[in-house]
Amino acid sequence: MMREEAMVEKLRGAVRDCMSKHLYSSAIFFADKVAAFTTDPADIYMQAQALFLGRHYRRAFHLLNASHIVLRDLRFRYLAAKCLEELKEWDQCLLMLGEAKVDEHGNVLDSKDCNAIYMDKDGEDCEINILSAICFLRGKAYEALENRSQARQWYKAAVKADPLCYEALECLIDNHMLTYEEEKNLLSSLRFAPEDGWLSSFYSCVIKKYDKENVVEAKFRELETGHCELNTSRSSMTCTLKNNTDLLACKAEYYHQSGEYQKCFDLTSELLEKDPFHLKCTLVHLAAAMELGHSNELYLMACNLVKDYPQKALSWFAVGCYYYCIKKYDQSRRFFSKATSLDGTFLHAWIGHGNAFAAQEEGDQAMSSFRTAARLFPGCHLPTLYIGMEYMRTHSFKLAEQAKTICPSDPLVYNELGVVAYHMKEYKRAVWWFEKTLTFVPSSLSEMWEPTLVNLAHAMRKLRKYQEAILYYEKALALSTRSVSTYAGLAYTYHLQDNFNAAIVYYHKALWLKPDDQFCTEMLTMALLDECRYGSDHATESYGNEALVL
Repeated sequence: MMREEAMVEKLRGAVRDCMSKHLYSSAIFFADKVAAFTTDPADIYMQAQALFLGRHYRRAFHLLNASHIVLRDLRFRYLAAKCLEELKEWDQCLLMLGEAKVDEHGNVLDSKDCNAIYMDKDGEDCEINILSAICFLRGKAYEALENRSQARQWYKAAVKADPLCYEALECLIDNHMLTYEEEKNLLSSLRFAPEDGWLSSFYSCVIKKYDKENVVEAKFRELETGHCELNTSRSSMTCTLKNNTDLLACKAEYYHQSGEYQKCFDLTSELLEKDPFHLKCTLVHLAAAMELGHSNELYLMACNLVKDYPQKALSWFAVGCYYYCIKKYDQSRRFFSKATSLDGTFLHAWIGHGNAFAAQEEGDQAMSSFRTAARLFPGCHLPTLYIGMEYMRTHSFKLAEQAKTICPSDPLVYNELGVVAYHMKEYKRAVWWFEKTLTFVPSSLSEMWEPTLVNLAHAMRKLRKYQEAILYYEKALALSTRSVSTYAGLAYTYHLQDNFNAAIVYYHKALWLKPDDQFCTEMLTMALLDECRYGSDHATESYGNEALVL
């Protein structure tokens, strides 16, 4: 009897070792013999695990379903549902997981899982809660069935059941299922163990980063400079996340969101040298390269991604970015469309698809893409913002104002509302929106915000606040010296003040950048005539067309 037990225990060890070494056929062979020897539910479960890892999903499901405890043991039920997930039988997957209800806050109601048994209790303290895993699988099933509302609630339930279930949080964040406020409320409701304080801080960096600059920077600093000590019987080990790739990728994402594209690009370039296949970092790197116009980098990235990941939407999105960057919008649209067909929940591809249409002034198709994105990603304000921008392009200013849902601290939203107010000739409101924009941008202004300064200067000039207008034009020139709009606006403001010499200088600078600019050509002629007359005739606001240049 002792020899038989020793033999069975040896075979169990062989099965576990084969699975750890990915020798699945061997694992299946020996697990089948152990289950035949013992008929122990734990051994049947081990056999089903080996079959699942060997991708024999039908056989694994049949084995689990034939056992008498599949509906009483959560492990059996969960693994059976995982088999159905792999087989894409989503309705059957939900039936296997059992009936349960969840409210909009992620609290599980009327669940029968509490009455089920869980045979492997010894390791539960160091494992992900099985109820959390079941909630997450329910969420995946509902998402596959395009019931995104139920999916969102079950993902929230999974994270609440166990904050270590990162995959559920990742789905909520990557698919933009929650607004910024909802993300913050969810994070504050999670119950972390005392030793998991670092995880709470890390999650606060992963969610949308719409806080003030100093608040966000403090969160990153806390994780980079903080440390935890792991004491063992022999030694003490200090851990830090200073050089962690995931954390630095979050930081790069924040730089991109803040418009600091060069800092973002430099950081992602450094990260991709260390980990060339970090896909989240790759996405941010592509976005930064797009903004900076680095077409060569986009071409190389696209080639490598298509070679390494031909079935991933990100690869074809990269190809679309390259063609968009070189202004071949038909080709870019084709590849953005391919990315959305491979992954319908890829926000950036939908936005790119819409922008490619908008670049060719095909407004209806652009609006269709943006509306699809707004429907699929209720937690992201960007599709709605682009809808508003498209309305503005077609001079539907009232609709544009209604479409721009205000995100608590995205300065781009306030800038666009200022542009709408300017076009509606509400110049005081425009000034208020532009000034509000500047309160939310990083302390060190980058070239991205040069148009906002020019817009503010235009609005100040309309209100006849010429000195303030000149001040903002000069600030804009400090960020970019190649803007015709800035030189023309500054020249016109000096002209209105009867400072003809300065006006002539800046009209010349504008024409040096764009020699065929009709407005500057006509106004330069007038300024020269006024200079000859020593300013006897005052320049008026009727001199020309003041289109707001963005």
